[in-house]
Amino acid sequence: MNADDVARYLKDHPDFLAEHGELFSQLTVPHPHGGQAISLAERQLHALRDKIRALEGKLAELIRFGEENDEIGEKMHRLTLSLLEADDYESLRFVLFQSMREDFAVPHVAMRVWNSVLKREGEDFEPVSEAVRFFAGDLRHPYCGAPSNLEVIAWFGEAAPHVRSVALVPLRREAQVFGLLALGSEEAERFYREMGTLYLSRLGDVIASALRRQLG
Repeated sequence: MNADDVARYLKDHPDFLAEHGELFSQLTVPHPHGGQAISLAERQLHALRDKIRALEGKLAELIRFGEENDEIGEKMHRLTLSLLEADDYESLRFVLFQSMREDFAVPHVAMRVWNSVLKREGEDFEPVSEAVRFFAGDLRHPYCGAPSNLEVIAWFGEAAPHVRSVALVPLRREAQVFGLLALGSEEAERFYREMGTLYLSRLGDVIASALRRQLG
């Protein structure tokens, strides 16, 4: 009989160790963290403790994620109410940019709007190239990652050379994109390609809805 035979026998006869309980104290195995040999019962206890620690760590991680999501949700709620209360485009823009910088700690914010019914003066309505419009129109989800579109990065003005990561959020009127919100950070990992974009998508929906009320 070899080791595989023994393992197979114990698997096929799960009541064997229950009927021979003395083996738990007589048989020894290496300590999982080094040191002298310990009994099977002690080894099982160590395994259970390790599993409990792993579960506690996972639970703490889930709680932390939940708290972070609650915090983001509260900020989104405040921003939504403020946008709804904005009486004109200037107020809307002020509320949006202030929230991004103060509530969400995004240091660099820019926006461009095109194809609006009401024309406005200001950098938000400066001409945008056809290439950028096609890029924004092709976005199914907000883009997160390294800054690659030089025209969009230039929207950040003097801060542009220092931006290391961006989130680009399309603003839609039904299926048509009519604008783009650009968020920039000097931290390369602030906006990364694999990050979730659920809240960014919701942000785009809220802003687009508020803009449609002001610009048509």
